[in-house]
Amino acid sequence: MTGHRGDWRRQWADHPYVVDALLAVLVLTVSLQPLLREAGCGCEAVPLWGYALVVGECLPLVWRRRFPFTVALVCGVLTTVHGLSDVPDPAVFFAGLVALYSVAAHGSRRLALAAAGTAAVAISLSTVVDRAAADLEDFTIPALTFATAWLLGDGARSRRLAAVRAEERAASLERTRAAEARQAVVEERNRIAREMHDVLAHSVSMMVVQAEAGPVVVERDPARAIQAFDAISATGKSALTELRRLLGVLREDAATPLAPQPGLAAVPDLVGSVRAAGVDVELRVTGELPPPSSAVDLAGYRIVQEALTNVVKHAGPARVQVRVEATVERVLLEVVDDGLGGSPATGTGRGLVGMRERAAATGGSVTAGPGPDGGWRVTAELPLAPVRQP
Repeated sequence: MTGHRGDWRRQWADHPYVVDALLAVLVLTVSLQPLLREAGCGCEAVPLWGYALVVGECLPLVWRRRFPFTVALVCGVLTTVHGLSDVPDPAVFFAGLVALYSVAAHGSRRLALAAAGTAAVAISLSTVVDRAAADLEDFTIPALTFATAWLLGDGARSRRLAAVRAEERAASLERTRAAEARQAVVEERNRIAREMHDVLAHSVSMMVVQAEAGPVVVERDPARAIQAFDAISATGKSALTELRRLLGVLREDAATPLAPQPGLAAVPDLVGSVRAAGVDVELRVTGELPPPSSAVDLAGYRIVQEALTNVVKHAGPARVQVRVEATVERVLLEVVDDGLGGSPATGTGRGLVGMRERAAATGGSVTAGPGPDGGWRVTAELPLAPVRQP
């Protein structure tokens, strides 16, 4: 039942001018009744201008929403003239009431107050002009009636503005949620892009080093060449596995279970893969690694991976020392080489930017630069305690 009533209201709201035209006809019909009774009682005939006056009072109501103040002014003047003339009066001047209600409901507050003041002046002047036949009741009743109409219209206006503000707030919240969703998508894409960069840069660098050494090893040590090609194959398969895992988060229908993200516990395996590629790498782990947050765990692994990738790509033949030092509050990571001193500046620089972004996301920091005895040094400090957001 409530749904049908709501549909009915929406249908009428979609055709406001039809509603106003029907309202004007209804008010005109009621307002003409005293004139028709007067004409039918055998008394003095009502002049034609009297009918025109009543029609003039009611007809402007068709435009009461579009021109509320003008309609209220026209209807108010004609209603005042009607009240002072010899044309039979209705029990209530409905045209004036509807017009005053409309300007309070659909006009600006300034025009609504002006219309209320004009109505008060008109009622007062009518009482003064017709002083001989008027008494206090003739002033009080119209004043209270028109004041009630104005207050009802002002209340309707307030409710409509409140509804508009509520809709605007809802629309603003919806836009905010949409913007946050878009931002989340962008951040997730950036995260996946960083992951892919780290995976591909490291794996491809290892494969390139092993492939470049392949022709020399084939001539000198065929058995070792087989190991090199096996390492290339293993590195490629590992890269493909990680890429499938990363791309799997973009597919809701992915049937293959996703493997867990690598962490600091996988650093020895990472160092082993680099060592298998022919790079002299030494790993030192001091302290016991407490279970850090997943963000710190992954960030630490990726930072070491990116630092080793830069060594392979830029340092040339070099010895590398990887140090992982754990305390109760933080994890210190250090990758030092004695190579050519190549830095990300010789490449795109995205690797160093990615390392700093990962560290900053966990509340940590990364420093990188030439070592005191040559080569290149990357140091990262990651807190194990949760980072408080400002």
